[in-house]
Amino acid sequence: MNTNSNSYTIIYASVMVVIVACALAFVSSSLKATQNKNVELDKMKQILSALNIDTKGQDAQALYKKYVKQDLIINSEGQTVAETGGFNIVSKEELAKPLAERQLPVYVCDVDGETKYVLPLYGQGLWGPIWGYVGLNADKDVVYGTYFSHQGETPGLGAEISTMHFQAPFIGKHIMQNGQFASIAVVKPGKTVEGQDYVDGISGGTITSVAVDHMLKNCLGQYDKFLTNKQ
Repeated sequence: MNTNSNSYTIIYASVMVVIVACALAFVSSSLKATQNKNVELDKMKQILSALNIDTKGQDAQALYKKYVKQDLIINSEGQTVAETGGFNIVSKEELAKPLAERQLPVYVCDVDGETKYVLPLYGQGLWGPIWGYVGLNADKDVVYGTYFSHQGETPGLGAEISTMHFQAPFIGKHIMQNGQFASIAVVKPGKTVEGQDYVDGISGGTITSVAVDHMLKNCLGQYDKFLTNKQ
């Protein structure tokens, strides 16, 4: 074959593309189990963060097993659908369903002999998804801890939701008022709101702050019947 011909060049390029594609597919397939494991570990760390547990330099999986006793699945009526499996529920997918059809995870935890509940959050920020977890005391009212993160909010502005400066003020706030779900408002710094506990939003990050406010209301609101049932 004439190596200087156009047909040789096309054939050679095609063969190389096939070889590289096969190699990449093989590598991707080989690493999939490791990638899935890393995703699971990261999720465990996020849940533990909502319990104020520092996982740095520690075995997150062992800590998760120590503190998280159940990953229930409940429905919007607060009834238990499954005793386990909540960890595998994808909040984004459930939020797209009618409320009556949603499967809602509840992480039942034990921290120093005290029951805590961790509930997942998911919403839309300025530039992409935002998500997090809220840890509640046994009364299903007072916030024990929080975790918020994002995919692409603006550094120094909306991205501040992932810092303790923004998250810490939620601790001790009430999501219930007079026995009814009220959520926690995220307001402009210096502003107040009646009928709800509230925290200051991010200066210069108004859209992301509003998104967190909506995320808390929409996601925690799904658990209304669970939260008002104190049994």
